[in-house]
Amino acid sequence: MIRSLGFVVAAALAGAALLPAPAEAQQTFSRAVRIVVPYAPGGTSDILARLIAPKLQEAIGQAVVVENKPGGSGNIGADAVAKAPKDGHSLLLLDVGTLALAPSLFPDLTFDPQKDLAPVGMIMFAPYVLAVSPATPAKSVAELISWAKANPGKLAVANSGIGGMNHVTPIRIAKALGIEWKNVPYRGGAAATRAVVSGESQVIFNGVTATLPFVKNNQLVGLAVSGPERLKSAPDLPTFDEAKLPAGDAGTWQGLMVTAGSPPELVAKLDTELKKILASPDIAQKIADLGGTVKADGPAAFRTWFADNVKTLGAVVRENGIKGE
Repeated sequence: MIRSLGFVVAAALAGAALLPAPAEAQQTFSRAVRIVVPYAPGGTSDILARLIAPKLQEAIGQAVVVENKPGGSGNIGADAVAKAPKDGHSLLLLDVGTLALAPSLFPDLTFDPQKDLAPVGMIMFAPYVLAVSPATPAKSVAELISWAKANPGKLAVANSGIGGMNHVTPIRIAKALGIEWKNVPYRGGAAATRAVVSGESQVIFNGVTATLPFVKNNQLVGLAVSGPERLKSAPDLPTFDEAKLPAGDAGTWQGLMVTAGSPPELVAKLDTELKKILASPDIAQKIADLGGTVKADGPAAFRTWFADNVKTLGAVVRENGIKGE
């Protein structure tokens, strides 16, 4: 009896040795995920985050919360994600062109965007709308430039914060055209837009997603749009090139990033789900209705784009003597 029992045990052990080793536990989202938007509510990044969050929540089976952390041209919110636990649960949705400017504009930056943050995926490109307050006498780009030259320093150009793309763009234009206007920073694109709607400032270069609705409601007067072609949703607005306005390449590139060092499996999951979300007809249509174009580039293409823009935008900063502080 003892001998047969030993035989059974030995056979069982031998059989167990033939079984495949148990797979290592897969990384999963284990708690709520936050999407940090480093600007005040109401701007382009905030609009996109609130479109994406419910669908991402459904895909990963955990709550997805949008958290606004404005200030420092987006650097305060970016810093929070850069220094968050490396577990894939802290995301950053922002204008990545503005982030690419940060190393050149802010020598005391408290994080390295290329080392402390990792790309998940590009989301969209939206051109800038050049718009003015209805109280402004100019109703075309030519009239605006003519008035600015005749009244140096009298026009106030609202922007979403020092060091942002819509701060740099009017500086480039002013230098190229030999005009002088004041650049006035606000806490985010929504606040800057409201300032021009109210007449507190007169001019704005801002993402079409957040700005075009005010043009369509006659709260702002649209003059031109950046990018290679006219908007389908606003075909009467000439392009910067058609209006003989420099900086036609300006605009907002929105992307999703995560704390560097996060588990590759979770980053890959985020990339996959983000692509699905952007391909969904309702999201794609909402972005198109707001004047944006979906750009669902994955981590590798995003990383290359970002590195290239850190270099090229840094050159723009140096050539124009732009200071972030």
